[in-house]
Amino acid sequence: MAWIQLNIIVEEALAESLSDALMEIGALSVTFSETGGQEIFEPEIGTTPIWDQTRVLGLFDAQVNTTEVLLALTQLMPQIKPSAYMFELIEDKDWIREWMDQFKPMQFGTHLWIVPSWLDAPNPEAVNLLLDPGLAFGTGTHPTTAMCLSWLDKHPPRNLRVIDYGCGSGILAIAAARLGAQQVSGTDIDPQAITASQDNAQRNQVKIEFALVKDFRAEPADLLIANILAGPLKELAIEFQRLVKPGGQLVLSGLLSSQADELVSHYRDVGFTLNQRDTKDDWACLSGFKV
Repeated sequence: MAWIQLNIIVEEALAESLSDALMEIGALSVTFSETGGQEIFEPEIGTTPIWDQTRVLGLFDAQVNTTEVLLALTQLMPQIKPSAYMFELIEDKDWIREWMDQFKPMQFGTHLWIVPSWLDAPNPEAVNLLLDPGLAFGTGTHPTTAMCLSWLDKHPPRNLRVIDYGCGSGILAIAAARLGAQQVSGTDIDPQAITASQDNAQRNQVKIEFALVKDFRAEPADLLIANILAGPLKELAIEFQRLVKPGGQLVLSGLLSSQADELVSHYRDVGFTLNQRDTKDDWACLSGFKV
């Protein structure tokens, strides 16, 4: 089976209305993507970010009459010129296999691997985490996640109490548990993240307590690791001061390299010395200890 795909770039203000119009006239799906000119690093919590110039893709059955589609869109969205719409034929593929082939085992540091569940571990003797791409952020492909995993591999938290704050998929909590942590807990503001983390922990046969931030109760930890964003990291400094033992370790990532100096200074004011910095691409990972 093949499909017809409509491809158009519109201003942000038109994207949602165009999506509604496409669904109204029979599109099987509508997706948004960036056009290469703008990256959204830190959207506001609770918002769905859309690029200033947004590519809108509408997927139709191959038997659809494109002339009728174009006529209906012209009536529903008269502010868009008909010449702006481009139709293309999308050939049939084994889409599941196509998606699965994008993901390969990834190594972090010396001992730690992330392995999709449908593949064999390249090194069965290593610490192999089974993790499939899913709804929540964090499969090891993003530079900030990669830096946190490499830090854990280099500093295995054997016999320590660990908190993964902003757990996403639970990948960092699971890595800590598999690297010998005595007790691990994780928290996030997103219920989907908690569900994904619990599923991934079960798949990796580790016991970790995950809870939403509003329900999270934990004793001060030997290590707290937070891979979120610079804004929330700044706001959470006092909370992290409470959640880390004196002399305990703190690892922060999810921030841009350009934001690192300000965050180091901010955390110094609440009793942390962040004296190590790793960078990858435009991102940074800070680590240190509570005085």
